[in-house]
Amino acid sequence: MNISYNWLRQYLPIDMSAREAAELLTHSGLEVEHVVPFSSVEGGLEGIVIGEVLTRDKHPDADRLSVCTVNVGRVEPLNIVCGAPNVAAGQKVVVATVGAKLYPSEGEPFEIKRSKIRGQASEGMICAEDEIGLGKSHDGIMVLPVDTKVGTPAADFFKVENDEVLEIGLTPNRADAMSHIGVARDLRAVARAAKGGLEKLELQWPDVANYSAQTENPIAIEVKDTDAAPRYVGVYIEGVKVGPSPQWLQDRLKAIGSRPINNVVDVTNFVLHELGQPLHAFDAHRIGGKKVVVRTAHSNERFTTLDEVERSMHGEDLLICDADKGMCIAGVFGGANSGVTEQTVNVFLESAYFNPVTIRKTAKRHGLSTDASFRFERGIDPEITVYAAKRAALLIQQVAGGKTSAITDIYPNPIPHHKVEVKFAHIDRLIGQAIASDTVVSILEDLGIFIEKRNAEGLRLSVPTFKTDVTREADIIEEVLRVYGYDRVEGSGQLRVPLTDSPDKDVEMLRNMVADTLTSQGFNEIMNNSLTRSAYAEKHLAAQSAQSVIILNPLSTDLNAMRQSLLFGGLESVSRNIRHQNPDVRFYEFGNLYFNAEENIWPYREQHSLGIFLSGKWQQERWNAVKGDVSFQHVYAVVRQLLERMNIQARFTDLPAENSIFAYGMAFSLKDKVLARFGSVRKDILATFDIDQEVFFADVDWDAVLAASAINRLTVSDLPKFPSVRRDLALLVDRSVKYARIEELAHQTERKLLREVDLFDIYEGKGVPEGKRSYAVSFILRDDEATLQDKSIEKTMERLVGRFKQELGAELRG
Repeated sequence: MNISYNWLRQYLPIDMSAREAAELLTHSGLEVEHVVPFSSVEGGLEGIVIGEVLTRDKHPDADRLSVCTVNVGRVEPLNIVCGAPNVAAGQKVVVATVGAKLYPSEGEPFEIKRSKIRGQASEGMICAEDEIGLGKSHDGIMVLPVDTKVGTPAADFFKVENDEVLEIGLTPNRADAMSHIGVARDLRAVARAAKGGLEKLELQWPDVANYSAQTENPIAIEVKDTDAAPRYVGVYIEGVKVGPSPQWLQDRLKAIGSRPINNVVDVTNFVLHELGQPLHAFDAHRIGGKKVVVRTAHSNERFTTLDEVERSMHGEDLLICDADKGMCIAGVFGGANSGVTEQTVNVFLESAYFNPVTIRKTAKRHGLSTDASFRFERGIDPEITVYAAKRAALLIQQVAGGKTSAITDIYPNPIPHHKVEVKFAHIDRLIGQAIASDTVVSILEDLGIFIEKRNAEGLRLSVPTFKTDVTREADIIEEVLRVYGYDRVEGSGQLRVPLTDSPDKDVEMLRNMVADTLTSQGFNEIMNNSLTRSAYAEKHLAAQSAQSVIILNPLSTDLNAMRQSLLFGGLESVSRNIRHQNPDVRFYEFGNLYFNAEENIWPYREQHSLGIFLSGKWQQERWNAVKGDVSFQHVYAVVRQLLERMNIQARFTDLPAENSIFAYGMAFSLKDKVLARFGSVRKDILATFDIDQEVFFADVDWDAVLAASAINRLTVSDLPKFPSVRRDLALLVDRSVKYARIEELAHQTERKLLREVDLFDIYEGKGVPEGKRSYAVSFILRDDEATLQDKSIEKTMERLVGRFKQELGAELRG
């Protein structure tokens, strides 16, 4: 949220710099992220002064150029070559001196430099209005009144306003600070508290006392849903003249990044940012039947908004209608055919308080976010609606003329103030330091909180409706503390350390160890949003989609469910990198997954997971290195190394039957628990993310890995005295044969010499018959009592091959 410091000081004439004010506001909980300079004319006309043309002679080598001497208030006049046809001696002109940077109305900024033009020295530039951003005319140089003082900075002559804009990172609970008045209120309270409440600072609200009814209001108002629209205020303004806003109004809006439109609409935006009350101006001539009806939409009712998009309304959406049709989505977005135009003569001005939940749901449902919905969603002050309507009506009269009607105010069930009792002892206890009761009272009064009763023990308070987040004693104490100053609370000087049992496994240490291992291999850690698109699970995880945790009030349709896999967020990151010409990726992510434990029934289940992604080249092409794409062996090696690092002796097994994301792959299991699944992601899933290269993914059940980790139970053994021997077999088997069965048969067949069985390749494709699969398996043999002889090795391998042929129908590939 942007706050103009010049604008703020209209309501709080405080004597401090913008940066000092920013520091005070930040300490009070309104974090000022940046202080940005602003000028009503870009560049602030720095280096540009008023000059007088002393002489004007024709350029000796150019018919259309003149050589001028110009007095700009310095000891010596400047020599300037000018191409304007209207330049003449005796004129008062605008001069850009050497070093000035000009910001033209069109085109890029440029700097004035000392130069020679056709052989003649030029020490500046006599300017046209478009060259310094003051207009669009380029017919000739600007000629000023003869009594204009030479040497006057152009910024002073043209009354350029220089401002500083506070960019505030507003938290959702601070609805009271969504305006210049709201921020000024906080700044006053904090500034007074910093000086012990002694500084006399008054918040100067705009005066609306001279508002009067000068004409009749022909527009009737009917509110059909007072729950969604608890308060609705309307005023009729007759005989306005719509046109450009005065410069002061345009400058205020430009400073905070709002584009001026016309004088009527600009006033509504001005009051929104001044008071925090959204307003909407309707062309009264377009209100059918001279009646405004506030109602919920009919199911599937069609309505065209200001952006000319026809939208299908939900039955809970609130509409502002006339007697025949919808005119506006209440509190969110205007309609295409009801707003103020240059032809508007009579205006109906709306100032309302809408239910925050209703507005929030409508805005999210239609994917709309406006300045008005931003404020209505968080909760505005229902007690300011009439004041804001009067303020806006008076401003419209000031800038557009017209006569105002009496105020129509429909407020059948006034919203009460919260009543809160607070004890001084509780304030001291929670803050950890005694604060004088007079200081507490002063702070609360400065914040606009009413003191109904005071005694030695505490206060009974009436909290105004603009303080939507203050409802309890703890909230009151928080308000006192943030204004009093967190930095003023002294420490006790004591160090209190809770004594807790040390867990058997340091979870953070293990996570950091795995992260360090992956990072050392060239992986980058990524962090994706826990919110994702439910369509991913519905399309690609059909078996799990029933367990999806759906967000009731999503930020958008792209973030409407809690993730059930790290795959989809990771693929979004892979896709983004590929689009930005970084196709060789190695990512890992630790994250939580969320499931509905039983379909649509509480409780939810949370699971910790580790995702690993590989794609592109495993190694960059170099003269001394072998190039090659990432393969199944790479992801297999990475996962196996991590499990070994955690001292887990897992078995290499086939993927579980419920696999739905891999084209092919394997798993590591311990007993009956799958610790990690890994393989090549299906092409149809990759196509969803516009990825046209193979991606390998490892889905590691981090909770199961932590439970299985034996990192604290390391064992040691002597190095073997006799060498081991490796033999490889390429076994051609039916696709239904699982690798785990091969490993099981091998250990059953040879119990003495066989030390390890490992799968290092799976192949299906050219050269392999349909319905078959080739497993490349390695066998490590070793005798701990003697060196293995060739005859013993061959005999063992023959027995293994025979068992595979007998039990599995295996064939050896050449």
